[in-house]
Amino acid sequence: MTLADTQSNVAEFSVSELSFSIKRTMEDSFGYVRVRGELGRISRPGSGHIYLDLKDDRAVLSGVIWRGVASKLKIQPEQGLEVIATGKITTFPGQSKYQMVIDALEPAGAGALMALLEERKKKLAAEGLFADERKRSLPSLPKVVGVVTSPTGAVIRDILHRISDRFPLHVLVWPVRVQGETSGAEVANGIRGFNALEPGGPIPRPDLLIVARGGGSIEDLWGFNEEAVVRAAADSDIPLISAVGHETDWTLIDLAADLRAPTPTGAAEIAVPVKAELMALVDDRARRLSTGLQRFVSSRRTELRAASAALPALRDLLALPRQRFDTAANSLERGLIVNTRHHRSAYQNTSARLSPIVLTRLSTKARQDLSVIADRQQRALQVGVAQKRQAFAALEARLTPARLNQQTELSKERITGLGERLDRAYLARIKDSSIRLDSLQKLLKSLSYKDVLARGYAVVRDADGQPVRSAASVTSGEALSVELADGTIDAVAMSGDASPKKTKPAPKKKSGVKEAPANQGSLF
Repeated sequence: MTLADTQSNVAEFSVSELSFSIKRTMEDSFGYVRVRGELGRISRPGSGHIYLDLKDDRAVLSGVIWRGVASKLKIQPEQGLEVIATGKITTFPGQSKYQMVIDALEPAGAGALMALLEERKKKLAAEGLFADERKRSLPSLPKVVGVVTSPTGAVIRDILHRISDRFPLHVLVWPVRVQGETSGAEVANGIRGFNALEPGGPIPRPDLLIVARGGGSIEDLWGFNEEAVVRAAADSDIPLISAVGHETDWTLIDLAADLRAPTPTGAAEIAVPVKAELMALVDDRARRLSTGLQRFVSSRRTELRAASAALPALRDLLALPRQRFDTAANSLERGLIVNTRHHRSAYQNTSARLSPIVLTRLSTKARQDLSVIADRQQRALQVGVAQKRQAFAALEARLTPARLNQQTELSKERITGLGERLDRAYLARIKDSSIRLDSLQKLLKSLSYKDVLARGYAVVRDADGQPVRSAASVTSGEALSVELADGTIDAVAMSGDASPKKTKPAPKKKSGVKEAPANQGSLF
């Protein structure tokens, strides 16, 4: 039996038949499996499906999570997370590879999630999102409370019931999903949405926010550990209370919030006081204030009575001043008489000193003193004028016309000398420039090709006016121009004894130059 006979007995498959046969074989052989591994590459295209790699230290398994399953996952895939994937093994014929279609994804124990949570906690703490100085104090009596939670759960009913019992006020609810893939993004949008409300707008802006959810496993509460939620809570301008889970549960939003409540009901109790207790407290303090005022008025009345009893009678208070007034009135007349006599005596003494003789004597003495001062000033003025006249004469002697003429002559001689030096320098400069110009002209003449033409040589140029440097570059019949010492003539290149092609002669460049005869031989 030949090889050809053997091959003819083997069944033939098309590529599609073989690929789908392998696909059915793998699906029938494995069915549903559980695979534990570390998440590697994760891709989320616009279709909503999730493509990922499960790997260990020796192998990599490709996996896909269809969009319907991806939206229901409790834990979103993150690179580096150790998980247990449940699904079936199948193949993808389009690329000849096998893969796992994942129906469920769970962390490989709480330790993996806790490790991821601790790593995220350290990262956000390093950015200062959990710092105490960022936390704000809660308002003592808010007018509007905003609640971010599910509108259908028991949590919102407990909060509304507790607020209604304690202190009924305006409550705004931002409905979100508190579990699932989109829970984190919805909670973050709810916090930022309340902060975006304008004060005094059609929708009142809350004075306090409560983010609430009932208890659950770490997977159920994982949406409140996402970075978007933590950053929204840290950036909130409105004070925020975190009430996620039971007292023993904790999430990252608890660290970023301004206050953590053990339960959603506890958050409502922290947010608002008891109205009846406030009213009782106000009534008690009103009674205490009234009683205190009465006691104060009574005490001051008693003290006033005691002080008034200790004061002397009105007539006794005025008796001593009245006696002093009478004494002063009696002494006033006598004092006026004595004062008048004293001033009259002083006036008489002064009038005796101011007689006409004394005034005349004083006037004469003052006139003499004035005359002496005038003489001194006249002498001083004469001395000053004499000194100024001497200084002016000395200055005048220095400014005689002869001296000025001497200075002028010296300046003229100096200018004449400078002009002669300038003329000599200018002539020397012109002479040097002329010598240099003659040298350059001789050099130019020695380097010019005109002298070469004068010795009987010629320059051959092509039709473009470029010099012909090689005979090989000229073709038969090509129009040329030959430059001589006394002009330029036109020529046509010829090879051997062949007749030149009939070409239109080029115009003559110089008058008086004879055109080459038609039977002229080749120049080359």
